[in-house]
Amino acid sequence: MLKLKPELVAGVRAAEHKEDLYQYLQNAIELEHATIPLYLTAAFSIKSGFNAAARGIIVSVANQEMLHMSIAANILNAIGGHPEMDQPGFIPLYPGPLPMNVHEGLTASLQKVTRGQVYNVFMTIEEPERPIKLRVKQVTMLTAAPERVGAPEPSYATIGDFYDAIKERICTLGDDIFKHPSNPQVVDNTWFPADQMFPVTDAKSACRAIDIIIEQGEGTRTSPLEGPDGEPAHYYRLAQIVYGRMLMKDPDTKEGYSYSGAPVPLDPAGVWNLYPDAKVVDYPADTRAYNLVQQFNYSYTSLLRLLHQTFNGAPDNLKQAIGLMYELKLLADNVVSTPVGDTGFQAAPTFEYTTLQL
Repeated sequence: MLKLKPELVAGVRAAEHKEDLYQYLQNAIELEHATIPLYLTAAFSIKSGFNAAARGIIVSVANQEMLHMSIAANILNAIGGHPEMDQPGFIPLYPGPLPMNVHEGLTASLQKVTRGQVYNVFMTIEEPERPIKLRVKQVTMLTAAPERVGAPEPSYATIGDFYDAIKERICTLGDDIFKHPSNPQVVDNTWFPADQMFPVTDAKSACRAIDIIIEQGEGTRTSPLEGPDGEPAHYYRLAQIVYGRMLMKDPDTKEGYSYSGAPVPLDPAGVWNLYPDAKVVDYPADTRAYNLVQQFNYSYTSLLRLLHQTFNGAPDNLKQAIGLMYELKLLADNVVSTPVGDTGFQAAPTFEYTTLQL
């Protein structure tokens, strides 16, 4: 699980005014965004026609991280703050720590998909405070679920604690903090379902929205699902790649679920050997790889700019942002299919903020 310095949670709990929550909600926006380039890089590394189940799992998690970022931005708007997404520091430096320096020692890196990357990085990011141990059946590559060693040190807080503290302060400060929102709510449900992305107008709706973030990431305390009859929460969804089987209901187990469903193969022949943690400067100037990566970064920066505008008074820009996301997918396919000279690597998106006009 992601561990935070307890001062962060203590700071949230000490908030006496809505303005005291602004930076913490901005931190939440940045943290939710920071995972998206990791997941997208892994998904982009899968060749067309290969490893479809694994790719679908990773993309679904990335999409929900975008939802969580949007929820945090809506809450910040609802209490009078202004989300910031169009600035160089909004994109973390990869490889490096996640925002707020959460989970000291964890390095977030842009890598091709491997079971090791999914288990050691992705599942660490998404791990609940008390993960449910589920049986792994009929797995040929793995005979048992690997276990994480030891419990988190008591001097650390968790992401769940962080969001719970925000909920507690919102409930304590009450509905009055929602009387003067700074921008319209973004609720275009062509992107996310109405029961997941909805207007935040009071303490009750804000707490309900935060619960969606927590449950989609961690599951409930008694189930590996997001909620009643929902999809597996992120941690358990990603584990399907590690264990090579889909999570299924299983009446033969105490927990009611096991990794015993359809296979989730991860054929290395279907994965591009991406240049790890690349930067634009790693590609020779004026080569196809260099030009495509520059184009990708320009488009990704344009997407952040559109999202910034969307959550700062122009909610209709969301449709244009969605269109740009599809363009990014096409650009990424061109990037990863491009060799980097005779290095043995394929080019990889670098997710760098740029003001370069192409």
